[in-house]
Amino acid sequence: MTQLSFPKEKIRIVLFEGIHERAVANLAEHGYTNVERLTTSLSGDELHAKLADAHMVGVRSRTQLTKEVIEAAPKLMAVGCFCIGTNQVDLDVAASYGIPVFNAPHSNTRSVAELVIAEMVMMFRGLGDKNTAAHAGRWMKSAAGSHELRGKTLGIVGYGHIGSQVSILAEAFGLRVLFYDIEPKLSMGNAQQVRSLDELLPQCDFVTLHVPQAPDTKNMIDAHRIGQMRKGACLLNLSRGNVVVIEALAEALRSGHLHGAAVDVFPTEPKSNDDPFESPLQGLKNVVLTPHIGGSTQEAQFNIGLEVSNKLIMYSDVGATIGAVNFPSISLPVKEDAHRILNIHRNQPGVLSQVNEILSRASVNVLGQHLQTTPEVGYVVIDVDQDGARLKEKFDQVDGVMRTRILY
Repeated sequence: MTQLSFPKEKIRIVLFEGIHERAVANLAEHGYTNVERLTTSLSGDELHAKLADAHMVGVRSRTQLTKEVIEAAPKLMAVGCFCIGTNQVDLDVAASYGIPVFNAPHSNTRSVAELVIAEMVMMFRGLGDKNTAAHAGRWMKSAAGSHELRGKTLGIVGYGHIGSQVSILAEAFGLRVLFYDIEPKLSMGNAQQVRSLDELLPQCDFVTLHVPQAPDTKNMIDAHRIGQMRKGACLLNLSRGNVVVIEALAEALRSGHLHGAAVDVFPTEPKSNDDPFESPLQGLKNVVLTPHIGGSTQEAQFNIGLEVSNKLIMYSDVGATIGAVNFPSISLPVKEDAHRILNIHRNQPGVLSQVNEILSRASVNVLGQHLQTTPEVGYVVIDVDQDGARLKEKFDQVDGVMRTRILY
């Protein structure tokens, strides 16, 4: 590998919230040894202090990288979200400072899908309540209200990576699978796509939600939608906490309209395991409440640690931004006998021509150049025939340039 202009061992990386050790090991295997791994999240002055000299940072769901935090981290060049969601990061602000944000959208797919099936069995057999009773010395041996999954109908809202994996497992249990998605999707197995929630909800014994957090999914399952569900059905939410109106769900359970519910994500969640958890669903019959553990398996965390650390390594080593959620996507192989310059700028006319003019005046030969843009950001990778370090200051003086890295 071509030698980076900034030694890898000097690149400071801070990982929060007990990110899997595989990430640390992978970084070390690629020469990144200046890594601090914390088991908790931080906030306020403590967080600012940790990030004051950090070049890359890894977070899960609790550490909030707000505008204020990002602005207080002048050396920060990349963020890794070791999870699916990126709501804990102000993506627009990060992009405006030339900071790509990476995540792991698929690594915990199997773990979430398996929990969905497990919770469906729990609800249709009343296992949660029977387990609690047995621990309390009460014997609840009865077949009343208990059913097999086989022959029942599962409705999946959101047929992405997790929804489609649930579909495959559900059919193995003998369930009929219907799904609704805002886009046409190729179904797995015998699953059938329906045209609307109006069509889906009344047909299903189970409805499981696997949608992203977005304006059109906030409170999408409200009292009206719950009322459309079949009497005696069960609702599962392992997607985002604001997708379901919790008070409406609680009322449907108390009234007996719904047979059960399984909820893994909540509108408000404790910031740590030491903080109390409160929900209107607590104490209700046949309700499975889990503390946002859909992807919390060792296998998923191992895969996430590997996936996100690889993305950070590739960005640092060669400037690749494949998988960045807020940034133009570029991936170029290393060009032998060349020097690589990374230029991040606002997407406005004239920036690239000025960058190229600087190279021309310095008699630098461009061996390769690749530009990608978003509406706000332009990212250009330039391979040249000589070290461009002496030109960095000139690049950074161009109006619209956010930052320039001389990679090697």
